Amino acid sequence: MYRNKILFLFVCALFTYGCKNAGSSGNGKEVIPVMVLEYSDVDIPQVYVADIQAVRFVEIKPKMEGYIEVVYVDEGKKVKRGETIFRLKSTEFNEDLKEAEAAHKQAIAKLRMAQNDVDRISRLVEKEILSQIRFEQALAEKEAAEFEVKQAESRVQRSGAVLAYTDVTAPFDGTISRIMYKAGSLVTPNDLLTNISDVSEMFAYFKLSEQDYLQFVKADASPLADSVQLILPDGSFYVQKGKIETAGSDFERGTGSIAFRARFANPDELLKHGISGKIQLVNRMEQVLMIPQKSTFEILDFVYVYTVDREGKVKARSFEPVCRLNTYYVTRDLDVGSAIVYEGIQLVKDDMRIECDTVSITN
Repeated sequence: MYRNKILFLFVCALFTYGCKNAGSSGNGKEVIPVMVLEYSDVDIPQVYVADIQAVRFVEIKPKMEGYIEVVYVDEGKKVKRGETIFRLKSTEFNEDLKEAEAAHKQAIAKLRMAQNDVDRISRLVEKEILSQIRFEQALAEKEAAEFEVKQAESRVQRSGAVLAYTDVTAPFDGTISRIMYKAGSLVTPNDLLTNISDVSEMFAYFKLSEQDYLQFVKADASPLADSVQLILPDGSFYVQKGKIETAGSDFERGTGSIAFRARFANPDELLKHGISGKIQLVNRMEQVLMIPQKSTFEILDFVYVYTVDREGKVKARSFEPVCRLNTYYVTRDLDVGSAIVYEGIQLVKDDMRIECDTVSITN
């Protein structure tokens, strides 16, 4: 949209207020092109440094101490959820599980014998061959046998879990990063074996200043939030557009900024976890004035233009740019409908009178 406005201003400069040619007219006045200022609606791109991360990125560590027996994958390879990545030496834990299973079977057999004793003694008590005390003793022996079975079951489960820990598996579908330890290495639960990342989608974290945040929120941000662009390290734009999903709940005290998160699809897996980049947002500004940079000059960090009144008198006027867009300053600090020297500012000076074609300037 702003290109159409710029074209309109350029036409105004050349045709509406354009001068016949630079130089002097017959009455001694300089003939200088001027342009009238009209309101424009423009989209201002703003760029922010982004921290790009995989949607899921986790560290893979063993749950127990042991020697790595087998490494099943290579760096950079894809794995499926539940797929074994590493196996720790498991001979000792296999033996523990076998012993636990044997003890469990023995406890079950003991419980069956205790149950048979209860049934047999119960019949003898009914015939008054044995006393009730003997029956109660048999019941107590059965309860003890039941307790031993439960203990054996717990030991089997515990031994099975420890044995399962010797297989280090993938928590989700992803890509393996650098493998830190090779087969034969002794590792502990504190050692990082590798990382696994899911880069099917990527998060981009970036921060906005208070001013930018307010402009973003006050604007109709919903369509803009669905078309966030990512600038890659080589300066090119990432082909997939992102969407802002969430923002922080408060501003950082030290920086006065607030965090935002955008999500990008990554079907070709071009983006990797930790890649650098920048987020470009578009801020729509309505009823602003576009001032060509060639129509301006600077003195001591102040930006000036030459305004032209009805009589063609030139006056230097400073203004405060909101931002810069290509070869234009964007500002609200000048009056709409006023005229400024379009080009040839080096030919004019303060209080000089110039001649223009069809001058119709309102103050």
